[in-house]
Amino acid sequence: MTHLTPGARLKQALAQEHPLQIMGTINAYTAIMAAHTGYKAIYLSGAGVANASYGLPDLGMTSLDNVLIDIQRICGATDLPLLVDADTGWGNSFNIARTVKEISRAGAAGMHIEDQVQAKRCGHRPGKAIVSQQEMVDRITAAVDARNSGVDKEFVIMARTDALAVEGMTSAIERAQACIEAGADMVFPEAITTLAQYQHFSQAIQAPILANITEFGATPLFSTQELSTAGVAMVLYPLSAFRAMNAAALMVYQTTREQGSQKEVLKDMQSREELYQFLGYHDYEEKLDHLFHQGKSL
Repeated sequence: MTHLTPGARLKQALAQEHPLQIMGTINAYTAIMAAHTGYKAIYLSGAGVANASYGLPDLGMTSLDNVLIDIQRICGATDLPLLVDADTGWGNSFNIARTVKEISRAGAAGMHIEDQVQAKRCGHRPGKAIVSQQEMVDRITAAVDARNSGVDKEFVIMARTDALAVEGMTSAIERAQACIEAGADMVFPEAITTLAQYQHFSQAIQAPILANITEFGATPLFSTQELSTAGVAMVLYPLSAFRAMNAAALMVYQTTREQGSQKEVLKDMQSREELYQFLGYHDYEEKLDHLFHQGKSL
């Protein structure tokens, strides 16, 4: 069987599942759990890197190298294709080319790059500002050129546009169309608010569309069935597990501090044995025992 590159595996997953659910994983262990749960693709959020790995808000304060560390850890733990949030690409065309090559080299399957200004904001916050359409097209062109000269020719370049909230639907569609013409494989229209808008977008764009179904944002929590009917090809849940983990951790911290014991929250914890099962701990232990006994017999 021919070995598929990460980019090819992401495209294969898209062909196999309609729409493709892409689950956010902020670290290697959550990626392992996502794989065991049956997901065919996973995601590394820029906000997740900033929030979880560095304790920073999602305001463009982390660098390419910060993101690469988490990509390497996740891709070292699972073969699931990983889509990466590359923010604005971290600079000019040369920086964007380096971003593509380094993210691909780290093992990711693809990345999305957006049309916000360098001093970006969360896509579901007010006050966003976007670059000109030509500058966004230049970003995509630089990314596609770098991909085409890299090792993984199937590495996915996804164009994200925040134009809907800033300039309206017509501008968002025009930008998406221009990015597709420049070589983008897929489109990520951010902060859409209705199924009718997704339908409009999908009918206008001849490329797979991603819906960002993030909690507590501008987009309602539409189901996969609803989004499929509206022509959406991919459904992203960037930080769902992370938010749940944070709430659980805070509860444990507060309860243990107040009661002087963690007994009351044991029922809410993943057990040691469950952790071991996901990690394949006993297989490692058996291998260690085998090597130890083999060494003693020599």
